[in-house]
Amino acid sequence: MQKKILLRDDEIPRQWYNVVPDIPGGLKPPLDPETSQPMGPDKLSAIFPMGLLEQEMSDQRYIDIPDEVREIYTIWRATPLVRATNLEKALGTRARIYFKNESVSPVGSHKTNSAVPQAYFNKREGVKRLTTETGAGQWGCALSFATSKFDIECKVYMVRVSYDQKPYRKSMMHTYGAEIVPSPSTETQVGRRILAEYPDTPGSLGIAISEALEDAFARDDTKYALGSVLNHTILHQSIIGLEAKKQMELAGDYPDIIIGCCGGGSNFAGIATPYIPDYLEGKKIRFIGVEPASCPSLTMGKLAYDFGDVAKTTPLLYMYTLGHDFIPPGIHAGGLRYHGMSPIVSALVRENIIEPMSVHQLECFEAGVLFARTEGIIPAPETCHAIRAAIIEATRDLNEPKTILFNFSGHGLIDMASYDKFYAGELQNFDYPEEALARSLANLPKI
Repeated sequence: MQKKILLRDDEIPRQWYNVVPDIPGGLKPPLDPETSQPMGPDKLSAIFPMGLLEQEMSDQRYIDIPDEVREIYTIWRATPLVRATNLEKALGTRARIYFKNESVSPVGSHKTNSAVPQAYFNKREGVKRLTTETGAGQWGCALSFATSKFDIECKVYMVRVSYDQKPYRKSMMHTYGAEIVPSPSTETQVGRRILAEYPDTPGSLGIAISEALEDAFARDDTKYALGSVLNHTILHQSIIGLEAKKQMELAGDYPDIIIGCCGGGSNFAGIATPYIPDYLEGKKIRFIGVEPASCPSLTMGKLAYDFGDVAKTTPLLYMYTLGHDFIPPGIHAGGLRYHGMSPIVSALVRENIIEPMSVHQLECFEAGVLFARTEGIIPAPETCHAIRAAIIEATRDLNEPKTILFNFSGHGLIDMASYDKFYAGELQNFDYPEEALARSLANLPKI
């Protein structure tokens, strides 16, 4: 029988955990692309509210969750921790597999954990309108939900391949009142330039970020919101791991392995970072970040300063990167199609605390189907990567009793067209060519 561990509303964490002070070797600061000097909050305030910038640069381990944010969190939090006993039985393993079910949020993914506080801090400082990008659509849906709660306008630049593949995510964003355009679009200078040069491009998160930033810079009433990568998004997502720690204690268990899929790094860091202090105190935990073989920033990228977007308008971030010119193939795990990894996740990989793993598209869909048939929930293509890694670890030695915890970052009920293509044999694996990667990395900023 499936075992579910729940928390009461009054047990929802009242503070987020900030891992930055606990990272051995620390983080390198973001740099001003014009001067190559560390970038302070004053210049960044053109695109982010000061409340978020204070979190971005904070050295406090715990930061209070505002009551207004926590009240909205109670719509879906605390999320269930579930023992996947049926999956264990199907695998024939002695491993105990748990998943933190973030798919119960209003938009079906973990992204609302950061969207709500981002909307709140912008509203508190009088911002009327937010722009953003979205890959598979989860972040766009989450920010649309959050801005509707705080009466803020929202415009979403959605990567073109996902705009075409996932029409119901557009419908969800429209339902919450957002405006959505495919990226690259004709509404920005960078979009028009990309379309003129590459009219058939599938788009990328790097392009969509450039468009959203250009839009935000053009209006005094507008700021920009980012759904992953940055420190404050990792902070907000820590509520996942903080809850999981309480629930694992109630279950009388403790994870030997913690797994999450990695695009920009937010959902994996969300479940993993609250366990970092335990690791530093001597607990034997393996942290595995799983990425697509077609977009392998951690396993094939370079640790370097790079831009977060194609137009080179973001600060320079020290991260594992495939190069800001990288255009990933149109795999169906659209939320993992980003050229760079969170500086926090990158630093933890640098310190050999996080183990990167890359997996192929077809094996991930196979894992997702098995999970759906055993545990009953259809996972998003991104989440299938974490499930695949959990299966790999659970079956390395079927007789080894180990505890695996992974983040079930979102359901796939709006991704059934991707499953249809999988069943029809229309999907294929894709290893990014080394020569193409070399060309992209050759254009990294010279710092």
